[in-house]
Amino acid sequence: MGAVRERLGPRRLLPLGEAADGVWLAEGAARRVLLRAVATVRGVVPGTLRVGLAEEGPDAPFPVPPGGLPPGRLRIAAEFATEVAQAADRPLLGVAEEVRGALFASADRELGLVVVTVDLRVTGLAERAADSSAATPPVGRFAGVSEDPAAHALLGIPGIAGLTSALGSPVHRTPGALRMELAVAAGHRALDVARAARARAAETAPEGTAVTVLVSEIQ
Repeated sequence: MGAVRERLGPRRLLPLGEAADGVWLAEGAARRVLLRAVATVRGVVPGTLRVGLAEEGPDAPFPVPPGGLPPGRLRIAAEFATEVAQAADRPLLGVAEEVRGALFASADRELGLVVVTVDLRVTGLAERAADSSAATPPVGRFAGVSEDPAAHALLGIPGIAGLTSALGSPVHRTPGALRMELAVAAGHRALDVARAARARAAETAPEGTAVTVLVSEIQ
């Protein structure tokens, strides 16, 4: 059922960066990156992981997209098990601190999420770590190049893997507002790419238009 839900849509959208950035990230995309970070800790088997608001920030100066959380600081709640072979010679508290450090680092360096709390729950012992290649499928659907000038403006920006259509059209215009939806290529920080995309898209919009960006996928 979890895999089916992943295919149906981006689920919640997380505020990326600060309120003034006007950028959101699909929780499913963030979760895949964060679970990979947990899997790098020796002897750890990642479990469930959710990201939500720890504390609300200032009101968003931009329209919040459907399913989006308001700007604010975030909390990661994650579960993990430890391998039986590692449990005897590695203190559990030390392992948990490694997992916590990996999550904080990944959230900042790879994504740009403002995380202030990481809550962990140890679920037990496991025979061996799960194969990290068995990740859930991406949530975004790649879309063709739109004729909208905002879409063409994004071409060539480093780190953009393509436009996506998890929420419908990759370029969504309403009176006074413009929303772009895209995927970020591996090796690029999601927040930095989204900021560049938003700045470039704003150049094609009338003055006073509220421009926002949704990152629905990270390759």
